[in-house]
Amino acid sequence: MPGPLSHIRVLDLSRVLAGPFAGQILADLGADVIKVERPGVGDDTRQWGPPFLTGEDGERGDAGYFLAANRGKRSVQADLADPDGQALVRSLARNSDIVLENYKTGSLAKWGLGYADLAAIRPDIIYCSITGFGQSGPRAGQAAYDFMIQAMGGLMSVTGEADGHPGAGPQKVGVPVVDLMTGMYAAIGVLAALARRAETGEGEYIDLAMLDVMVGSLANQAMNFLVSGNVPRRAGNKHPNIQPQDVFPCRDGHVVVVVGNDGQYAKFCGAIGRPDLAADPDFATNGGRVRNQARLLPQIIAALACEEMAVWVARLEAAGVPCAPINTAADAFADPQVVHREMLVRLDHPVAGSLPMVASPLRFDNARIVYDRAPPLLGEHDEEIRREAGRA
Repeated sequence: MPGPLSHIRVLDLSRVLAGPFAGQILADLGADVIKVERPGVGDDTRQWGPPFLTGEDGERGDAGYFLAANRGKRSVQADLADPDGQALVRSLARNSDIVLENYKTGSLAKWGLGYADLAAIRPDIIYCSITGFGQSGPRAGQAAYDFMIQAMGGLMSVTGEADGHPGAGPQKVGVPVVDLMTGMYAAIGVLAALARRAETGEGEYIDLAMLDVMVGSLANQAMNFLVSGNVPRRAGNKHPNIQPQDVFPCRDGHVVVVVGNDGQYAKFCGAIGRPDLAADPDFATNGGRVRNQARLLPQIIAALACEEMAVWVARLEAAGVPCAPINTAADAFADPQVVHREMLVRLDHPVAGSLPMVASPLRFDNARIVYDRAPPLLGEHDEEIRREAGRA
């Protein structure tokens, strides 16, 4: 059964992560994604290592960073500043449904490859421009990277240990979360435009900014500020609105406890041998626990410090209290649930042979995702794509 987007062609002019990640989502869903890359150089992330893929003969391949966001695509080389490259893109656009690009504002229009230029060739084309700050405003012409936007968009102000705690200071998230969220919003946007096109026959231009995505993703922290006027602060792993939710030390490590309601709190107190903490009126409701956490949390810490992590995880799970060990990446891939869900897949790769990759989290009953194309080598599909475009 072909994927749900097997009838769609995507022209991916993007580099690094946000755009390519969106393209990989669409490729996983069955779209034919053509990745256009700089001749002899390719996507910047091909060189963003180590680690690099290594073949059986010791040949060095692409960086893991590139491999994470380019599965399922075909690669063709083209210099967009050169008339031949521009002509190739225009030829490909004629038979493409979606264009993804993340060049600086105005760059592609200067080369005759902006939305207006390609819409003149294919009026119903869906063109998604991904930039750091959008197509308008005082920062529109500036470049941006994930780390910058985590800082500017408020995320780092609420990430990290609280002032006064050892190691206090703002922290970025351990994965490029703004790039990934921007990629997901790009995929959502083009799919919404496809649905509208099916009804109206009209194409669309999508202006997507990383800073907008970050501000829009502050979620409860943003509303906490807008409702109260109080600026959210770093609180380590403590949840600002629900307690107890934190990382707690055990005899041999740490356990994450995520109590989500008053019923779970009562079960938690029973499981740790402190039913009195559930009976205390200062702690009986979540609001009381948030207000009085300075008195509550030290008592929980003292109770959990007396046993090993595995003991607490087993005991709390048996009581129906959400909790978790803090896994490494290796631990996560070995987790029986992750194994059962087949989140690790292997693809045939011309350098590595069998290439392990992280699967898509999407599951369809009637259009199962098929992984049949590894991340491409630079220019791997030059000949066939140029032939399809009539420019062989």
